[in-house]
Amino acid sequence: MAGKIKHYIDNLIEIRSQGISIIATTTRTKLLLKGIDSTKYTESSDDDPAVIEKIKRVAEEMGITLGD
Repeated sequence: MAGKIKHYIDNLIEIRSQGISIIATTTRTKLLLKGIDSTKYTESSDDDPAVIEKIKRVAEEMGITLGD
């Protein structure tokens, strides 16, 4: 399923920020510092299992569980 990475990133940002734009920005920055450029992924991007695992680890560090 293409676009899974974008879906995970969007969910992580939405859950973490709860609509607060500054927290959304800091979450994107944290992802970038961990090597995940959120602007690079679209709905048609191929899914890389290593990137998905990295996103899940960052979410876990933030206390967030991302479902499939």
